[in-house]
Amino acid sequence: MQFDPNVLKAEALKVVGRFECSKDCTAGGVGAALLSASGEIFTGICIDTDCSLGFCAEHAAIAEMLKHRQTRIVAVIAVNAKGLVIPPCGRCRELIHQVDPANWDTNVILDNAVVTLRDLLPRR
Repeated sequence: MQFDPNVLKAEALKVVGRFECSKDCTAGGVGAALLSASGEIFTGICIDTDCSLGFCAEHAAIAEMLKHRQTRIVAVIAVNAKGLVIPPCGRCRELIHQVDPANWDTNVILDNAVVTLRDLLPRR
């Protein structure tokens, strides 16, 4: 499936924007967008807590996709409010793979390249 990295980046930028939920929690410092195999785009924001129980924007976007009973991710991107592309952390990489084994071929949009998830995970 063809995709435009700029479209996904624009969708992620629509949801990014840090705000304070409470003295112990902020959200929205990172926004993510993913394109599912159905062609739908799902977005999410990070949650940062003082007790470290928050989660990444990619996790939130994946949860949104799963609510629609979909598992296959064609492409994913995460950005901060300045538009800087942030590669998925190890936890996000593992979740993308574990949600659907076909996600080894998910296109991960980086600053100057698009690589597959397989390229980012160590040998399995």
